[in-house]
Amino acid sequence: MKSKQAQNQVRINAGVWRSRLLKFPDAEGLRPTPERVRQAVFNWLGQEMTGKTCLDLFAGTGAFGFEALSRNAREVVMVERSRTAYQSLVQNKTLLMAEHAQILHQDAMQYLLQTQQQFDVIFCDPPYQKGWVEQVLPHLPKCLKTNGVVYVEAEFAIAPTAHWEVFKQSKAGNVYYHLLNYSSVI
Repeated sequence: MKSKQAQNQVRINAGVWRSRLLKFPDAEGLRPTPERVRQAVFNWLGQEMTGKTCLDLFAGTGAFGFEALSRNAREVVMVERSRTAYQSLVQNKTLLMAEHAQILHQDAMQYLLQTQQQFDVIFCDPPYQKGWVEQVLPHLPKCLKTNGVVYVEAEFAIAPTAHWEVFKQSKAGNVYYHLLNYSSVI
């Protein structure tokens, strides 16, 4: 069994901060995405994030956002409601000197309702059992650039809809993870 300290760390897999460990606090609903899932997602995305703008909604540990920055993303906006998780994100930003990270202490829905910014990649890994996926998906299209993609992690498999194509999906343990494309044409 891992020590509590080892459990509260995530490793960046690739890029300029490869193998760096990021610490995070105990917080309700905070469960870092397994390393092998993050590796699979970045394989799907093509490894290199150069020039991409990303939104890490429900940022939690910041693993997706910091990984994208490590792989040369131009900018990552991380949105986190939990004060302790937010403070940890700020500390990790300082530790990594991640000048292209914008960290917001804000509710995800409030952010989506007010932002005008658009992104190439949106990482959406909300707390489970709260209905967040169904709440946020309708608001994500306005935040996506043309040909943008949405990563969604959930406790259930997401089915395609009239507007959302599930073009990659897999499962690891109890984690279902997906890459989605949006089409406004029916």
